[in-house]
Amino acid sequence: MSADFSRLSLNTATTKKWSLEEAINGCVQAGIPAIGPWRDRVAEVGLDKAAALIKDAGLRVSSLCRGGFLTAIDPEGQKAALEDNRAAILEAVALGTTELFLVVGGLAPAEKDVVAARQRVAHRLEELVPFAVEHGVRLVLEPLHPMYAADRALISTLGQSLDLAAPYDASAVGVAVDTFHVWWDPELKAQIERAGRQNRIASYQICDFNLPIAADALLSRGMMGDSVIDFATISSWVRDAGYTGDIEVEIFNQEIWDADGHLTLETLKERYSSLVQPYV
Repeated sequence: MSADFSRLSLNTATTKKWSLEEAINGCVQAGIPAIGPWRDRVAEVGLDKAAALIKDAGLRVSSLCRGGFLTAIDPEGQKAALEDNRAAILEAVALGTTELFLVVGGLAPAEKDVVAARQRVAHRLEELVPFAVEHGVRLVLEPLHPMYAADRALISTLGQSLDLAAPYDASAVGVAVDTFHVWWDPELKAQIERAGRQNRIASYQICDFNLPIAADALLSRGMMGDSVIDFATISSWVRDAGYTGDIEVEIFNQEIWDADGHLTLETLKERYSSLVQPYV
């Protein structure tokens, strides 16, 4: 099978040292047709300029990272979270993407009531959905690996994400399948099938799960093929569920960040073409 990069997208977290403009130019030079920017990279150049740079380069915007962090207890924190997420929705519109990732947030300071915190996520989502629908943006619930539950995301499985999305139309709330976060889940195949039946798969993100876990657990993502994830199997499940959208490579890894970005993209393409593309 010849290499086909038509669905490949670079999440800007993978080339953290690059500015948005450098990431855009890197994609163009490497023949990667889509980009998934983080909001901090967009803010560095300004929203209007970011949108123009991406459009002029002829790239698709596969998603915007990220909104979320919806678990504040105090009214001021809840108001601030809603304002930030509404701003993120408008940024997604300006950038030309319909997909806004939400990392829902962890426990509030000194909190131990996980059930109450998850309920607050559901309440904030209920408040956000009408605004997102009004602007044609889908809120993408991303389950994170359980080791991040306390501080980043109380939603740890694809099944939990689908349950949270269930009250809403699939065009309003979708889910992300991120191999790093969900590869371990014994219910993964069934939940991907469920997501496919509901047309809720909004993004497929790929990277490996490195061992040993880094001192900073956020930096334990690896290049596909460097560790334990079975990309062929998971990719085939996502394919069979009917997902035909972009496939983002999102890697948080200090060694990769320190490497030459252009070499990283070449490695990324080679691993994608051998480990993922044949199965999607």
